[in-house]
Amino acid sequence: MAAQAAGTTWAMAGLRAELRTKDLRLNLRWTMLAALAVAASGLAMGTGRMEAQEQGKLAAAAPVTYDNRFEVYGGLNYMLFQATPAPLKLMNLGGLEVSGTYWLSKKWGATADYRGDAGTSPVTPNTVFNGNALVVLQTGMAGVQYRVKQNQRVGFDLHAYGGVSHGWFNNTLQPAQSGLYNNITKPMEAAGGSLDFNRSKNLAIRLQPDVIVEQFGPGSRTFYSVSLGVVYRIGKR
Repeated sequence: MAAQAAGTTWAMAGLRAELRTKDLRLNLRWTMLAALAVAASGLAMGTGRMEAQEQGKLAAAAPVTYDNRFEVYGGLNYMLFQATPAPLKLMNLGGLEVSGTYWLSKKWGATADYRGDAGTSPVTPNTVFNGNALVVLQTGMAGVQYRVKQNQRVGFDLHAYGGVSHGWFNNTLQPAQSGLYNNITKPMEAAGGSLDFNRSKNLAIRLQPDVIVEQFGPGSRTFYSVSLGVVYRIGKR
């Protein structure tokens, strides 16, 4: 009887051990499956984020359609000028140019243009600014702009403006004492082109050379200017 009871006890212990082993194996399997599921989920999410990032990097920028209604330009301006009818040395003017264009169509636009420039001119007698007098021009013009050619990278325009310019020539001394023009407002015209290097659909870098015709003296004189700045396109036609 004792031997039979001992055998039964050992059998029950073996059965419990086997059940515990099976439970442990089952738990390990479920744990491994859960870990694999979490890893697969994380990998899928990471891959999705990477694909989204790659798509964002590889996605093409918005096309430059030139269908904007308005265009604003601002930049630095340089102009060659002469502030006296006498055959003195030419002078350099530097300043700012701001313009706004309303595009009537994809090719034609109406533009208002403002330029403010200042510089020093050689004078006689030698008095101020190391023998130079300060000259300031304030110019307002309006005209038309025509788009000659454009693509995704660059755009080329032609323009012609006309208006008036007011010159201050007595900022540092009287014009009669210096040989400069008197302070006066006279007609001024500008004709030239602009080359736009597109940075995006709305933003471009502009290089703009001009031929300037001014009439401060007894006749008209022709000079040159160039400006460099930023174009921003807004609205939709």
